[in-house]
Amino acid sequence: MNDHQSYYETMYILRPDIAEDEVTNHIDKYNKLLEEFGGTILDSQMRGKRRLAYQIAKHREGIYVQLSHQGNGQHIFKIEKAMRLSEDIIRYMTVKQEGPLPAPRPSAKRSTQADDKENPETKIESKEKQPVASTDSSISGKNDSENKENAES
Repeated sequence: MNDHQSYYETMYILRPDIAEDEVTNHIDKYNKLLEEFGGTILDSQMRGKRRLAYQIAKHREGIYVQLSHQGNGQHIFKIEKAMRLSEDIIRYMTVKQEGPLPAPRPSAKRSTQADDKENPETKIESKEKQPVASTDSSISGKNDSENKENAES
């Protein structure tokens, strides 16, 4: 039970027409607000622009942001009120989670670019280590002729 604690995950969707630098400003804004209201940020990720299941406020797409945080629960009302008043957020939802705390993950773009710069040979090595499937024509020919014989009888 020690490794399982409760925490909250807030997923919010920004309008798709927001510029990328403004998206990072929004993420920073809500992270700071959450800390001001007494929450502790565990992880914050921009999930990118995705197609919505249905149209929301005349938008077919949205920019998804996931925020994992801890607190006493009172900070959620305050952060959701700020999101409700914002015209740039078209949906938000907070869910209480039970389990191991999420570890902050580095951005996928940054980590792969850094790995490529540091070790350009890793891509080549990983391709060389992949098993190559080979077929023996004599075996497959036998199986095909046996299958034809079995099918005819």
